[in-house]
Amino acid sequence: MPRPHTPGPEAEPLLVDAETDLRPTPEVAAARRALRAHPALLLIGIVLASLNMRAALAGVSPLLGEISGHFGLSATTGSLVTTIPLVFMGLASPFAPRLARRWGTEAVLLSALVLLIGGILLRVAPPMPALFVGGALVGSGIAFLNVLMPGLVKRDFPHRAAGMTALYTTSMIGGATVSAASAVPLENALGGWRGSLASWSLLAAVAALVWIPQTVLARRGTHHGEPAATPVRTTPVRTTPVGTTPDAGSRLGRSALAWQVTLFMGLQSSIAYVCIAWMPTIFTDHGMSKSAAGLVFAFSTMLQMVGSFVVPTLAGRMRSQRTLAVAVAALMGAGIAGLLVAPAAGAWVWAALIGVGQGGAVGLALTMMVLRTGDAHTSARLSGMAQTWGYLLAAVGPLALGVVHQTTGGWTLPLTLMLAVCGALAVLGLGAGRDRRIRA
Repeated sequence: MPRPHTPGPEAEPLLVDAETDLRPTPEVAAARRALRAHPALLLIGIVLASLNMRAALAGVSPLLGEISGHFGLSATTGSLVTTIPLVFMGLASPFAPRLARRWGTEAVLLSALVLLIGGILLRVAPPMPALFVGGALVGSGIAFLNVLMPGLVKRDFPHRAAGMTALYTTSMIGGATVSAASAVPLENALGGWRGSLASWSLLAAVAALVWIPQTVLARRGTHHGEPAATPVRTTPVRTTPVGTTPDAGSRLGRSALAWQVTLFMGLQSSIAYVCIAWMPTIFTDHGMSKSAAGLVFAFSTMLQMVGSFVVPTLAGRMRSQRTLAVAVAALMGAGIAGLLVAPAAGAWVWAALIGVGQGGAVGLALTMMVLRTGDAHTSARLSGMAQTWGYLLAAVGPLALGVVHQTTGGWTLPLTLMLAVCGALAVLGLGAGRDRRIRA
């Protein structure tokens, strides 16, 4: 359980105005209290939604060779299969808080799952453009889930935020693990890569069914066309803690702390999606069979659950998370260095180091969005900012590594660049992990 934190001399000032100070209407607040009276339904909904936050992406990596071969794609063009969803995860993220204010968080989560179902099914349609358009829809749906989940946790579980973050992060990675491990078996069982990818629409459909009653409960307090939250007109006030100097950066985008969290999110996502896109290929390029490479990749993804559960739990008990940030960056760096030295011989060891480090990094990034803010609204705004710029930055990773690999014909330079990214991640973690809060 995170310890109570009162604003102290290290809290960052942030201007609050009528545009950002939105509160739920009394009717919606009553509906949310009714929804929280059914915690089991809410928990099941969070877990099922979280299972879908990476499953549709992780299942692509073991099949990327077949997909590229089917359409005759080069390494650079083939990397777009994993890059386009990331781009749209970044582009769609800013719209999530706005839509949630207008229609309610539950309604947008349900819509995101429906959008995800459509994108998964469109992605396996015969024309090649459908592969990329469907990927854009998949990325957009996942973006809404990614952005709204920290705010939902902060709103409904304010005193158990770190534990709930660990739960949904672990569920998210669990979905990715099962997806990666079953991609090739499903391909064999269902007659090709299209059947394997399409199967994940069923998981999204189950999650959508669970969110339907929650959406109905949450919207019960509003009439057609009414927003779920109303602006509270207040005189702009700068909340400057005693003993601090007013900061010229009065908006979230001017907060150094907000940018440190954002860039930490972006660099750890870049490492994660480079591994999703290229780790099996690195192993097969060094003589490993496709099925063995898929198992090692699934093993790495499975061990992410260890880091994603342990690190947020520890982070909630610590006032500063700087040590944890450096530790997860060091674990990933050690695993990547191993891929440079003996990629096939030590594959299971390197996969374990990278997996635990990745799980800890994503869990820490999501936890810092909660711990670095004082309320659900600011948490949702920071989540939107971090995931907008973070995933746009992350999208560069798989594409850039594909270009460098194709240009050099090997993995030495791409992996060396990834080591540099791990170093930068550790430096950013020293800033983002400080005991400070963006106050609203």
